[in-house]
Amino acid sequence: MRESKTDRAFIFFNYFFLTVIALLVIYPLVFVVSASLSNPQYVISGEMWLWPKEFTVDAYEKVFKNKDIIIGFMNTVKYTVVGTVLNVIMTILAAYPLSRRDFKGRGLIMAFIVFTIFFSGGLIPTYLLIKDLGMLNTFWVMIIPNAVAVWNIIIMRTFFQSIPHELQESAMIDGCSNFRILWNIVLPLSFPVIAVMVLFYAVGHWNSYFQALIYLQDQEKFPLQLILRQILIQGQMDDMIQTTGESFLAQQLSVEGLKYAVLIVANLPMLMLYPFLQRYFVKGVMIGSLKG
Repeated sequence: MRESKTDRAFIFFNYFFLTVIALLVIYPLVFVVSASLSNPQYVISGEMWLWPKEFTVDAYEKVFKNKDIIIGFMNTVKYTVVGTVLNVIMTILAAYPLSRRDFKGRGLIMAFIVFTIFFSGGLIPTYLLIKDLGMLNTFWVMIIPNAVAVWNIIIMRTFFQSIPHELQESAMIDGCSNFRILWNIVLPLSFPVIAVMVLFYAVGHWNSYFQALIYLQDQEKFPLQLILRQILIQGQMDDMIQTTGESFLAQQLSVEGLKYAVLIVANLPMLMLYPFLQRYFVKGVMIGSLKG
């Protein structure tokens, strides 16, 4: 089919517009990486605007020598792995029965679950509940209160409903139990939505800091994001910049470089995870958008 001038102009505009948007999105990422690998003096003066200038990894050396960041990183990995596994299991176990046509009362139960999206107890009652349960300043306070997300239950339930019901009926005729139907039929067909759930929950746990700020007092249990908050907002970098003979100006330059290095260390794992789940993410977020 031959393209008209209008079609070619439209295609050119699309490519141009999307290229500009891509550059606007990519540039801040490139700048932060370059700034973390450059002499901070050039970053502050504005001489470094794209590629690293006077390449150095001093900031990363100081970051990885700081025990608080290492402990925070390991804590965040634990919270993310354990929390994501529990989240996905709970979401599946909630969404599957709610997607079954033969499950009586599923509409009423779903209404109660959706009700919690619009109304909650509030921060203070939640804090008192956590305190009464004895979970303050414990590992599980970062896991159990957010063990399942209602919106994710809705997404997974919608996906389960898109699986032909005849498959489940056929399996039941062959003598399969509900758990075997879930394990052998439903879950193998649900990898795209499970991958989306893993990404949603993992990013949520990795970026979580407010819950730790409210419920944790022991710094040995702090996640990385809370350590990062202390560094970027409260300026607590004394352990990393105390170097014998460093002038005040040199320490300020070190702080500037450390901020960018800590940002990269904190976000790199999620940036590395996303490309592996991206194709499933695109498919998963489109769940329920088409019918037929």
